[in-house]
Amino acid sequence: MKHLFFQFQKRLVLALLGLSFLGLSACATVYRDHGYVPTDDELAEIVVGVDSRDTVADTVGVPSTAGVLNNSGYYYVKSKVRHLGALRPKEIEREVLAISFSDTGIVQNIERFSLQDGKVVPLSRRVTESTVRDSTFIRQLLNGIGGFSPSALN
Repeated sequence: MKHLFFQFQKRLVLALLGLSFLGLSACATVYRDHGYVPTDDELAEIVVGVDSRDTVADTVGVPSTAGVLNNSGYYYVKSKVRHLGALRPKEIEREVLAISFSDTGIVQNIERFSLQDGKVVPLSRRVTESTVRDSTFIRQLLNGIGGFSPSALN
């Protein structure tokens, strides 16, 4: 009888340890990356004022999205989301690479933006002109990711 009691106690301890391990592992932080932004080495192969839409797509890949205003630019979007247990996922990083083109389809600007404290922050810029076009689209893109609601379509 004593032997059966110790076996039961041993199994109970192992079961409690297993449940504790499962409970603690469910609280582990998981990071997930979404999207793609070309590296600086890949962007170095693009020459502002020389390359076209096709050569950009061949060099760094097809963009996540293209400009909606007169097909004006390519936008590469990347974000990092932290998942912690049952808590709501939180986006901790977002980066947008904007490549704009002239009316003839030649690369005009290459800019990299980040989102810090709710503000659009330019990280790097290779511009042939002093003004940046489509800045409102970039702001909408940065502010709108993850905030889509079907009720907005009404």
